[in-house]
Amino acid sequence: MMYFAYEIGRAALKPVRMLAKAQSNLLQHPQNPLSLMPGARSVASAYGVFGDLTRRYSKPAFNLPTTLCDGKEVAVHETIVKRKPFAQLKHFKRDVARPDDPKLLIIAPLSGHFASLLRGTVEAMLPEHDVYITDWRDACLVPLSEGDFGLDDYIDYIIDFISHIGPNTHVLAVCQPVVAALAATAIMAEDGHPSAPRSLALMSGPIDARIDPTAPCKLATKHKLSWFKTNLVHPVPAPYPGALRMVYPGFLQLAGFVNMNLDRHVDAYRGLFRSIRDNETDKVNRHRDFYDEYLAVMDLPAPYYLDTIQRVFQEFALARGCFTYRGRTVNPAAIRSTALMTIEGEKDDISSPGQTQAAHDLCINVPQIRRLHHLQSGVGHYGVFNGSQWRESIAPKLRSFIRAA
Repeated sequence: MMYFAYEIGRAALKPVRMLAKAQSNLLQHPQNPLSLMPGARSVASAYGVFGDLTRRYSKPAFNLPTTLCDGKEVAVHETIVKRKPFAQLKHFKRDVARPDDPKLLIIAPLSGHFASLLRGTVEAMLPEHDVYITDWRDACLVPLSEGDFGLDDYIDYIIDFISHIGPNTHVLAVCQPVVAALAATAIMAEDGHPSAPRSLALMSGPIDARIDPTAPCKLATKHKLSWFKTNLVHPVPAPYPGALRMVYPGFLQLAGFVNMNLDRHVDAYRGLFRSIRDNETDKVNRHRDFYDEYLAVMDLPAPYYLDTIQRVFQEFALARGCFTYRGRTVNPAAIRSTALMTIEGEKDDISSPGQTQAAHDLCINVPQIRRLHHLQSGVGHYGVFNGSQWRESIAPKLRSFIRAA
């Protein structure tokens, strides 16, 4: 019912938003005499902010048409090399194919935002790697006939994608998928899979969410699983292709994201108001570039969401040695030949320092010479995989680690 009411509210606001946009454009038009009136630009700015706050944000594009190889600009083409109901494997194919460049699979989080949130991650790795990424689908677009999708299915997808890319694949899991990526690697190692990852880099994720629990971790342990199922899981309304599928809606996730740093977002939109009023085009564009990505969210399949809450954040199953996959216990100690790197941010308020590093305590048979842990000072969660610190400090270490592996 909540999802349906939300859609009705958005539909009701659409004509108001269109009128506000028209008024904003009119009051800023240089040939309109009203634009010269005192306060006209402030009113136009208010209309503009209202439009930004109420519009629907669609799935962003990666928009990475070129990269640099050996100092030369080369074209990059996004191709889908494998399609599955809840995800597709995307390949950033460069015009210059260098056989000695490592194959890198980036596992994007299925936690509300689209895979394009890792645009900066992909961009930094493209010059020296043959890059693939998991491009998860919005659950409201997946028909019920495709079945359910839980945490075990997520692990299946990872194994399938790694197998498709082939032997000597390097894997980078960012945030939420670190548990599934480590489990998949352990399963492939134990089974003697020929495409078991050459290296595994785990970045800012909850391998052991008991360590210095953050606000999301505390929320998960504060309530029983039934509370999440009752309050946060809703059926997709018509006319979406996934109508009646039970999901954790994107708009509820976004409300949680925003409430974690509400003051920061309020200040950002105050700044947008001033920038529109003062005709500061560059600042307006920077704000909108960020929020076009941040406010674009997707629905999560309910079984996957509830599995993650229960097994990762309530039972801490992997850290306690009792994580199971399709009825079998996952054994990280089976990992021997895969190099292991963990990366954390000093000011991470989603996965605090120590939660990801815990992977080293589980993978006891990875030789010490093939391990690396990096704690980046002065960065929060987002800054670990995007921004200047990622480009200048973290990415070079990750590239060197992959080459050494």
